[in-house]
Amino acid sequence: MEGKTASLNRQVFHHYHILETYEAGMVLQGTEVKSIREGKVNLKDSYGLVKNGEIWLLNCHISPYSHGNRMNHDPLRTRKLLLHRSELRKLIGRTTEKGLTLVPIKIYFHNGRAKCEIALAKGKKLFDKRETEKRKTADKEARQAVKERR
Repeated sequence: MEGKTASLNRQVFHHYHILETYEAGMVLQGTEVKSIREGKVNLKDSYGLVKNGEIWLLNCHISPYSHGNRMNHDPLRTRKLLLHRSELRKLIGRTTEKGLTLVPIKIYFHNGRAKCEIALAKGKKLFDKRETEKRKTADKEARQAVKERR
């Protein structure tokens, strides 16, 4: 991975059980790439959608480029994700199952190209979220206790 992660969607781990992750290329315009390099990306409410045998990224907000002109891009436009054919077939088959969805985890640069890490995920129920919070709290308290004993 070249440089730092441009955008990370931390809420994904709270709201979903991550089953599989994939690295996908993105079809972008020039000003979108420049905005991503500036870190002006929001993945909070975005998701993947299968349409006509292709995967599209919806609701991903890439802010207009700060030094752009009137030819700047639309911040919420639908962007195509590029995957290998075998991965595409597998994802199309799995997303037809009940309760599975595609969510972006992060956007980063690899060898100068913008990549999106997407995950096949299953939504958590409220009691799952509570259980995760309890486990995190218990682990944190245990680490603090061990640290204080030293």
